[in-house]
Amino acid sequence: MAQHFPVQRTCPFAPPPEYARLREQAPLVRAALPGGEVWLVTRHAEAQRVLSGEGISTNPATPGHPNTLLTPEPPTPEQTAALQESAVGHFIDLDPPEHTRFRKLLIPEFTVRRVKELRPSIQRLVDELIDEMLAKGREAELVEDFGLALPSLVICRLLGVPYAEREFFQSRTRTIVSATEDPAAAYTAMTEIRTFLDDLVTAAERDPQDDLLGRLIDGGQLTHRELVGVIFLLLVAGHETTANMIPLGVLTLLRHPAQLAALRADPAGWPMAVEELLRYHSIVDWVAFDRVSVRDQEIGGQEVREGEGIFVLGASANWDERVFERPDEFDVARGARHHVAFGYGVHQCLGQNLARAELEIALRTLFERVPDLRVTVADEDVPAKYEGVIFGLKALPVAW
Repeated sequence: MAQHFPVQRTCPFAPPPEYARLREQAPLVRAALPGGEVWLVTRHAEAQRVLSGEGISTNPATPGHPNTLLTPEPPTPEQTAALQESAVGHFIDLDPPEHTRFRKLLIPEFTVRRVKELRPSIQRLVDELIDEMLAKGREAELVEDFGLALPSLVICRLLGVPYAEREFFQSRTRTIVSATEDPAAAYTAMTEIRTFLDDLVTAAERDPQDDLLGRLIDGGQLTHRELVGVIFLLLVAGHETTANMIPLGVLTLLRHPAQLAALRADPAGWPMAVEELLRYHSIVDWVAFDRVSVRDQEIGGQEVREGEGIFVLGASANWDERVFERPDEFDVARGARHHVAFGYGVHQCLGQNLARAELEIALRTLFERVPDLRVTVADEDVPAKYEGVIFGLKALPVAW
């Protein structure tokens, strides 16, 4: 019998418990979605093989793509039209060479060198947010006051989005990525964000600034609709993931005081600690790793036919005992940069260097400046987004 999918997490510190059984069973297993069956990739080597892109498509328009099977009913004509419109410029859902055209334009904005130039401004933003928290008293809600706020400030500055609009796009983004919202609500939220960004791009085209959007406009290689799609993608992807990882990182490190003490004693260990946090939590899991085979081929000893959908379980691959010793243990000294939290191959996350910098600066500075930080509720009382397609915490009450 095929595994029913998706399955929810039940603990803030582990993938769904079914993943271990599936990983032991086979590198690829069949799963039942509301609209049909797909392959689940459970192990690290096969995850890299599929994500490398050979014989694989990421385009939702490719016949058999698994996203079409997530709901039992086909989308309405209105929803189909909205999805087609959103696909313009949404380059992570394109295959080469079209995907390559967009990626080449954006790579210079996210290189290690460019992110190094951004680090002083990220540090200033982190310090300002901590100043505001400390000025309010000795308690805070870390998701709202710090986790959501920092990526919002960074991505707003990067894209030229007025920070006053952050609550608007945060609320719509949460609707889009929530598995509990109905398709009509997600469609409305997506339409509202794209309308807002359409106006933003129109204004920037009249008066380009020295920011990422302005440089893309000056380059003259993208149409207006493509620019809207690219900014939509960067806004959602650059905000939601890091916003969820920061509070999770705080909770995890407070749960491992000896390892936190080692990082305080030797701050040079923070980059490695960030890699372990990314591996350990793998908050995006399957939602960004949706693929479809474009030919008959063997993967992990299984015959995968043309037109069969595939979900790579990133959280399972990153807990693969064949690659990571004691994967269920959190170890900041592990050195796990070969994880697939950012994907692998041609579609590997473009903003990974920026995400790493934000996480490192945010966590290091918070624990340096608030040495007696503590969570004020038990682990089991921390509300988590178990129903979401991107995992995280709904709230994290802290005091010092």
